[in-house]
Amino acid sequence: GASAVSELSVSVVSVDRNVWSGTASMVVAKTPEGEIGIMAGHEPVLSLLVNGVVRVHASDGTKVVVAVHGGFVAMDSNQVRVLAEAAELAQDIDLGRAQAALAKAQADDSDEARAAALRAETRVRAATSITAAGLQH
Repeated sequence: GASAVSELSVSVVSVDRNVWSGTASMVVAKTPEGEIGIMAGHEPVLSLLVNGVVRVHASDGTKVVVAVHGGFVAMDSNQVRVLAEAAELAQDIDLGRAQAALAKAQADDSDEARAAALRAETRVRAATSITAAGLQH
């Protein structure tokens, strides 16, 4: 029989740049309804993303962890596009800086600071999840 394509073509894009693209076996993203895992052959998806971490299980066996803020995920015929207002690879996040930003934002009570705190928190989560993932090997 015909061999099923078991790979996804994935691109993670923020407004200002292409953050990551490649092939993957699975993409895990957080939506308002909860976490979804998208694999090849999945029915089409169009969903908002909540601030959090998108995990890409790349075809080469590596895990790509991306902190995303806002945006949406779209999947159709094994093409997955993550379009985020802001996105950064966990390995690019300076954990110390993110934690300092988080502490600073939490000390301030304006709406702006609250939004900054949420963003910083997402980045700390992404950075620590990749460190945790790195320890599991």
